[in-house]
Amino acid sequence: MQSPAIPLDVVSDVMCPWCYIGKRRLEQALAATAAVDIDVRWRPFQLDATIPEGGMDRQEYLANKFGGAEGAAEVYKSVREAGAAEDIPFNFEGITRSPNTVNAHRVIRWSHSVGLQDQVVEGLFKLYFIDGGDLTDNDALVEAAGAAGMDREIVERLINSDADIEETKNEIALAQKMGVTGVPTFIVGQKYAIVGAQGPEIIAGAIAKVMEEGVQELPEERPS
Repeated sequence: MQSPAIPLDVVSDVMCPWCYIGKRRLEQALAATAAVDIDVRWRPFQLDATIPEGGMDRQEYLANKFGGAEGAAEVYKSVREAGAAEDIPFNFEGITRSPNTVNAHRVIRWSHSVGLQDQVVEGLFKLYFIDGGDLTDNDALVEAAGAAGMDREIVERLINSDADIEETKNEIALAQKMGVTGVPTFIVGQKYAIVGAQGPEIIAGAIAKVMEEGVQELPEERPS
């Protein structure tokens, strides 16, 4: 009998630069464990749920969070360096709005059903961190989803409705209830939580341990 796929949940927020870096390191871990069947699922989180639905001016956000652009530049210095090591050319200066990411997470949720979650997550990270796009702009979200292979008309209809808003918020609340306070958090085999953009060898090591021990079935902790 074939072993079940190892579930690997990535709790992430698309406005988190370390989550983008974490995605690159996850890709390296998956390449190193290519013989293992792994079911990767991207899960929603909000680093700052106080941001209004329509987002807020980036400079205002930086002033509130880091005391201004100079403070942000100091904080982002290490992020830039880590990003460069993963071939991510962060363009923080190009970002004009800090987003509320609920709608972006809804698109990611829908992308799972058509097997395009990785492509959509990648596209949204690029839209925000490299192109300086607005993740609260529904047209931009539809365009990113379409570029990743999703049906633009379906996504446009859904994004302009209330579809899955409560479900997405409930999933964020579930992550918090499970003790997730920072992202990215990688939950491997529903056994091991790896907090932060750890090196690929750490993620691959957790996958190997789950392979040895077997997959723990906890469906209530892994919502559909």
